[in-house]
Amino acid sequence: MEKYVLVNTYGNKSIEFSDRAAVLHLNKALLKHHYQLKDWNIPENYLCPPIPGRADYIHYIADLLEKDGIKTSVKGLDIGVGANCIYPILGAKIYNWKMLGADIHPNAIAAAKANVNATPGLGEFIEIRQQEETAYIFKGIVKEGEVYQFTMCNPPFHPSKEAATKGTLLKLKNLGQVGSFALNFGGQANELFCNGGEALFIKRMIKESILYRSQIGWFTSLVSKKENLPNIYKQLNKLKATHKTVEMQQGNKQSRFVAWKFDLNRKGR
Repeated sequence: MEKYVLVNTYGNKSIEFSDRAAVLHLNKALLKHHYQLKDWNIPENYLCPPIPGRADYIHYIADLLEKDGIKTSVKGLDIGVGANCIYPILGAKIYNWKMLGADIHPNAIAAAKANVNATPGLGEFIEIRQQEETAYIFKGIVKEGEVYQFTMCNPPFHPSKEAATKGTLLKLKNLGQVGSFALNFGGQANELFCNGGEALFIKRMIKESILYRSQIGWFTSLVSKKENLPNIYKQLNKLKATHKTVEMQQGNKQSRFVAWKFDLNRKGR
């Protein structure tokens, strides 16, 4: 890690955030120091998540559960766990939650399992399952008789490869790397974009979630684009779901997630 450290214009030690390797090793150091991981890695060109922001999502879910009187014996499901497996790892390490991570991509599944197996004892808290039916989100993952206090998701936010490319170029410009096209945070296609982007993905998730209302307490998903919220609310109201939006902020970055649940005594349409 030391070779990636530099002194910035303010005289403080920092790293070059446009350097993917530097970002990766920073994350490895944070996970080893704060969460006692023995090792953690991701394949080339997969998303390298900012650890503090990911931990924020976990903490806010804990607040959501605590308001319902839920503090122990928590089991959560991460939709789209990715190669980094970061949410299950943080949930297990910070709160001792039992976590299930699901993904459609075999390479992501293999890498997530490797990250779990790299730290002794972590496998007692985390299970990884592959979604074999890409038309579904929960079906095939949530088994009969299983109960989860929450689900979480960081959906692909771009609607197309072209939009993802445009977003990448803007990020590189902001990092002063206009001539380069190597994402510092990486990202496989299934991590960055899907048909219809996050709005359609979350809409699909909401439609399917009502079928699992007796097995799952809170359904949650990050929403990167605030302008998508009205359509998300419209779908939730149509199914008569109780919902709220939780705003988060990490430094200058603002983010949010929408959370919803169903009254078991009332059937959705």
